Amino acid sequence: MKDIRWIAFRFLILTILICLILWTAFGAITALLTFGVIILLYLARHVYWLHKLHRWYQKPAISSVPEGRGIWEEIFADVYQLQRRYTRGRAEISSALDRFMHAASALPDGVVVLSARDRIEWCNPSAEHQLGLDMRKDTGQPITYLIRHNDFIEYLQAKLYTEPIKLKSWRNPEFTLEMQLIPFGSKQKLLISRDITQLEKLETMRRDFIANVSHELRTPLTVVGGFLETLMDMEDAIPESTRSYFVLMSEQTNRMRHLIEDLLTLSKLESSTTVTQNDKIDMKSQLDMLIHEAQSLSDGTHRFHLDADLSLSITGATEELHSAFGNLVSNAIRYSPEGGDIWLRWYLRGDEAVFSVKDSGIGIDQKHIDRLTERFYRVDRGRSRETGGTGLGLSIVKHILNRHQARLEIESELGKGSKFSVVFPENRVIIQQKEKAHAQDDQANVR
Repeated sequence: MKDIRWIAFRFLILTILICLILWTAFGAITALLTFGVIILLYLARHVYWLHKLHRWYQKPAISSVPEGRGIWEEIFADVYQLQRRYTRGRAEISSALDRFMHAASALPDGVVVLSARDRIEWCNPSAEHQLGLDMRKDTGQPITYLIRHNDFIEYLQAKLYTEPIKLKSWRNPEFTLEMQLIPFGSKQKLLISRDITQLEKLETMRRDFIANVSHELRTPLTVVGGFLETLMDMEDAIPESTRSYFVLMSEQTNRMRHLIEDLLTLSKLESSTTVTQNDKIDMKSQLDMLIHEAQSLSDGTHRFHLDADLSLSITGATEELHSAFGNLVSNAIRYSPEGGDIWLRWYLRGDEAVFSVKDSGIGIDQKHIDRLTERFYRVDRGRSRETGGTGLGLSIVKHILNRHQARLEIESELGKGSKFSVVFPENRVIIQQKEKAHAQDDQANVR
């Protein structure tokens, strides 16, 4: 396309030259009148084509683009090409959207598209069936008007969508749904719902089986362990040549007992439907107890360092959190060499409260970190058996933290130790209105 500015400049120069010639031949008045008439005609022509463009713009269609004259012919040609590209692009987007909607409609999972204001824009038939929606009537309605479950409303408002939530269907209590929100686009969200009723039944059967078997095994193991301890305490009851066998049997009995206790704890956490307690935790007592238990477990072979902000506290279940913290501390002891250092910190990081346990142990390869909280997952099976680990400690920690809306952060490097941090959300943090009391490392070393 030619440069419109150059065309206008050339027209202006030509008009001035003609008027100068007329000025020389017929005088100034004739020249000025001629100049005025030419400019008015020029403007009238452009106004006419602008009017045509404006009328077309009110109802744009590729078949009705004006043809134009002069430079307007090129302008309308460009408009025609632009409209063609727009029409073609729109047709492609429409076709892709139709394919997406057709594919989404065939999904067994429910899919609901929510606007930035959490209003329903579209849903598939599975969502209509599972959530009780009606695409024809409910489009544009806030999702909270139609899903009135308190847990879902809290999940939506919390804006923490990394994990799904499980809800009993409000339409049929026998059905269980798993729902997750996925942000996309400009503050829009996808609500995905899945019927996990059968999976929940299988999971319940598994938990009940493990709990029942563990419970049944605990009594005979207690009896066997008691008899072994009695025999080992009796003088001359066991020949010295076979005492090592009895020691080994006692150790393995205790290991089995710990495994059963962990299985029962994990089963109880998984099957618990009660709301987590929101008592204020006495962190000073918690930390004192952890240090005391750590000293007993270490038997003086490790050095402990504590740095705690005692003006900082949280809400939660005291026994559950003590179990989680204790698991992290015992792991640090178990995987640190004799004479190693273990650091415990309790502090505020931004708006979140953090409890961390750092050791100077063997460390963990990065490829294992994502799987550490799986049941029975061990980095080194041989070492785990030597140290008496059950492979369930971090699974228990994970379930306890989930019940407290907390998360576990793991940092580690082979040969340089590990750091496990429990991070509690702002809504559980309590800061006492008094001067912070810190137990500094050099003041709280326990050997």
